[in-house]
Amino acid sequence: MSRIKTFNLPDLGEGLTEGEILAWLVKVGDTIELNQPIVEVETAKAAVEIPAKWAGQVQAIHHPEGTTVEVGTPIIAIDTDPGAGPLEAPSTTATPSGDLPTPSAASLAAVELAPAEGMVEPGLIGGAAPGGRTAVLVGYGPRTTAAKRRPRKNAPVPAQPATPAGVDHGVVVGDKPAAIPTIPAPQVHDRRDGASGGASGGAVLAKPPVRKLAKDLGVDLGTVTGSGPLGSITREDVHRAVNGAVAVAEPLAVTTAPSFGADREQRIPVKGVRKLTAENMSRSAFTAPHVTEFLTVDVTRAMKALDRLRGRREWRDVRVSPLLLVAKAVLLAVRRHPMVNSTWAGDEIVVKEYVNLGIAAATERGLIVPNIKDAGRLSLRELADSLTDLVQTAKSGRTSPAAMSGGTLTITNVGVFGVDTGTPILPPGESAILAFGAVREMPWVHKGKVKVRQVTTLGLSFDHRIIDGELGSKFLRDIGDFLADPEAALLAWT
Repeated sequence: MSRIKTFNLPDLGEGLTEGEILAWLVKVGDTIELNQPIVEVETAKAAVEIPAKWAGQVQAIHHPEGTTVEVGTPIIAIDTDPGAGPLEAPSTTATPSGDLPTPSAASLAAVELAPAEGMVEPGLIGGAAPGGRTAVLVGYGPRTTAAKRRPRKNAPVPAQPATPAGVDHGVVVGDKPAAIPTIPAPQVHDRRDGASGGASGGAVLAKPPVRKLAKDLGVDLGTVTGSGPLGSITREDVHRAVNGAVAVAEPLAVTTAPSFGADREQRIPVKGVRKLTAENMSRSAFTAPHVTEFLTVDVTRAMKALDRLRGRREWRDVRVSPLLLVAKAVLLAVRRHPMVNSTWAGDEIVVKEYVNLGIAAATERGLIVPNIKDAGRLSLRELADSLTDLVQTAKSGRTSPAAMSGGTLTITNVGVFGVDTGTPILPPGESAILAFGAVREMPWVHKGKVKVRQVTTLGLSFDHRIIDGELGSKFLRDIGDFLADPEAALLAWT
């Protein structure tokens, strides 16, 4: 049995058929462990790290960073028994002419595609699955197709390898050659190694959010001892390094300036989250008849209630924000008006007892809408913790596709950008979305006198096939009533 195994891009689930290679976390020659993260891939819903399904030594990386690869396409070759002796393998150094070296027939014959079953224990990635199919990260059934390459801007174009006449340098599987190109090993991304590769020059194991944290805090990951699995560096390790350091560099603000061509235009590929968002918004805008209503509310009492909540001993370590009260208001209003939490299904309306509360989040990758599952059953403290976890996970780029599926009603907090409100578009399959605007000090008539009060504006968009004007108005009015006087609303409604 061949010791060289080729790992295909696995099925990432949720109907996703391709992914863009964001960063290789290993390079040719690295020794890797079973389930060690080897590559970061961006899908239309999330950026995920893919683990190795064999331990061994990296022999070849088939696609560079920036390549869009379809599910089932070979991406990396691993020598599963590097201690068995030297293996003739193609060099990763370009020849003086710029051509890639030609792999030898012996090395090509040693490469074997991963079989569908039997290589690892059932239940692990690549192990046996029901019905004789191959288990993948989520679901079953990756298909083998070619990669679609999208060249990076300003990236050098690799030269085609010189091929002697009559010689086919495809990878041999049985008696049939399969063309799998081998590219020069890419440099491991800076996010992986921090400021340097460490004193020992070895690989540094750390997830992308940890690498970003280290970069922002000026910590060289090569000097940090990891306490995580396989010696990986965790956020706590980075914070400990900061606390023990004499001085820490200030984080630098990085801004990406547009890169214009000779025609003074920039062309940005539509992919990933932006592509999915565009498809969803276009489908929703032209299938669900949208209506938007607005309500301006004096939230002074709500802001004072938050201050009192923060002052309580059991809440001192909890993140308490106005969004928490807005979420609670929405959940209570849904109980009073269940039809708002429903879906149009053609010949029927599906009303849902559970509320998977979506929170729109702006990330570096674009707009995503993860949701808190069954949020209506949570206490206020549990809701606060769930909101904090959702936001932190989204900012760090770790939101999973499952966390963004199954939403039933959404809040978009446009107030964090200093905007008063908006007319949001419904996420597909939902019948209502609330825009929460900025809380501002404004003149307001209170008890017959004009006083400075804290005021916000709410914007509710809803599907007019399900929600008529009366129901939408009552739902929005209840949210406003809760925010105007949370204590009174809780006493009256619960």
